[in-house]
Amino acid sequence: MNENQKGKIYYHLPGLFEFYELYSVFLPLFQEHREYFYDWCEIGSIYGAPADCIWGGGRVGFGDCDSQAVLKMMQKYGISARLTFSNSLLKEEHLSDKKCNELCVLFENANEKQNGIIVHSDLLLEYLQNKYPGFYFVSSTTKVLTEFEQLMNEVNRSEFRYVVPDFRLNKAFDKLEQMTGSEKEKIEFLCNECCWFGCKDRKYCYETVSRKNLGEDCPEHQCRAPESEQGYLFSKAMTNPGFIGIDDIRNIYMPMGFSNFKIEGRSLGSALILEFLLYYMTKPNYQLQVREAIYLDNMLDLF
Repeated sequence: MNENQKGKIYYHLPGLFEFYELYSVFLPLFQEHREYFYDWCEIGSIYGAPADCIWGGGRVGFGDCDSQAVLKMMQKYGISARLTFSNSLLKEEHLSDKKCNELCVLFENANEKQNGIIVHSDLLLEYLQNKYPGFYFVSSTTKVLTEFEQLMNEVNRSEFRYVVPDFRLNKAFDKLEQMTGSEKEKIEFLCNECCWFGCKDRKYCYETVSRKNLGEDCPEHQCRAPESEQGYLFSKAMTNPGFIGIDDIRNIYMPMGFSNFKIEGRSLGSALILEFLLYYMTKPNYQLQVREAIYLDNMLDLF
């Protein structure tokens, strides 16, 4: 089941549809100048959802790139595409949605590397398994699995190839190290979450996004976290108790047998996504070259 190579870690990157222009510049750079990047890291997948996608969740999708172009890019570079269908409030009536089903038809069995779907709803999961068996499935972090027993129950579900725990379990090393090798292969850690570590409303925040994607008229979720008015700051995320940096990945998680790491950022600007790519994947001595190659591309508006 697992295609990972020993001694490698795999990043799952945000913005399949949202940051198509950025990746259309970055991916050839990653392929043609592999010396710029850490030899121990690979791109495991790129995930996202287009605008007006009612099965979407986690974030309100805003990508308006042509789906055929997105798929062609992923095929060209041999990277798994993941559709983010993590809406938690779906009902039977939503399963027939034309746009979402057309995306499944397009992306199923259309890539050398198997494409996947990130899912929250068990109703949707059952539907997708029956109708589109060519995908692999990822249990979404929007389930907010904050108890280790909850996480293990999810890991033991055969439907999922990967499970993304809540970021507050990232440092539960005493329990993580007791997992079997096959269990560790299914864990995909969310590295760079900026959400307040003590947040009690994360589930409700995700439900608001789900309602918006369904087109419901609902009030904005009012975040009560300290300094929430600042929005996402990478420097702030780095101080989060659940933050996973590259030294953590190399010196703690890899030796323990973990190899999959998710970078969040679908709702952020492409300039910030570039900073993630520089920090997590690019050797310090080559970060300027990567910045120059991307900033000097006249077709790319990073701001």
